[in-house]
Amino acid sequence: MRELVILSGKGGTGKTSITSAFASLAENMVMCDADVDAADLHLILKPDFKVSSNFKGGYEAVINPDKCTGCGRCIEICKFDAVKELFEIDPIECEGCGVCVDLCPEQAIDFPEKLCGQWYISNTRFGPMVHARLGIAQENSGKLVSLVRQEAKKIAEKGNFDLILTDGPPGIGCPVIASIGQATAILIIAEPTVSGLHDMERVGQLSKRFNIPAMVCINKFDLNLDQTKKIEEFAKKTHIAVVGRIHFDRTFTESMVQEKNIFEYNPDSQTGIEVRQVWDKILSFPLFNTPVANNILQHL
Repeated sequence: MRELVILSGKGGTGKTSITSAFASLAENMVMCDADVDAADLHLILKPDFKVSSNFKGGYEAVINPDKCTGCGRCIEICKFDAVKELFEIDPIECEGCGVCVDLCPEQAIDFPEKLCGQWYISNTRFGPMVHARLGIAQENSGKLVSLVRQEAKKIAEKGNFDLILTDGPPGIGCPVIASIGQATAILIIAEPTVSGLHDMERVGQLSKRFNIPAMVCINKFDLNLDQTKKIEEFAKKTHIAVVGRIHFDRTFTESMVQEKNIFEYNPDSQTGIEVRQVWDKILSFPLFNTPVANNILQHL
């Protein structure tokens, strides 16, 4: 079982559009949307929800008025000013550190686990999909990403699927780290800009840190050919495989407006041809497509 994680150093590079297009080309696969902070793959795939489960991550302090004597100790020790004058804790301000719980002389502060979001198992027109939605201003997105990927692997193992296609989160933070552990390969979607090159460098460094092979696809490459060349030169220097270029094309946007991927909306477009070429190169990537290489990757 292989897992391809599609990443980008920032949002808006076309990562989800390209991932949804790959869904039309991949066979015997499970979809996984690991961008739990701003999930949007479901907008194109329109999943039929089968299972919905709550996600709890972290804790929240709550004062029990029956035990509280109003001593003010919690106000003194809270570094986040979450405890108000009437001895109520603002859930927005509370960081869930638990200091007030441990040091309350009356043990009047409860510390229940906090509901942070939901995760789902769904059917789509391309196959099963695992995805999630983190609540507004909630934390522990890395933990939710790990949960979503674990569930996708369970489905793949149970259903004998040989590929997991994961739409990863942007950046290089905790959610991204949680999305690439034990992945077979990473595909970086880069834009031909100064920041696009910098973002690709950071994701490339992260892939090296975790010993995961990386490829790069340059989206909207024709908007700045000089930067496109610099991205390809950097990729060659750092042993990141360049698997293709994709033109800037309004068809991509038009297809999303219609809640379709590029192959459903206009399969004969130049962009569609280029995306298919990128997918073919990914499948021919030695460290992604051979059982021997995959065994090596598991022991890196």
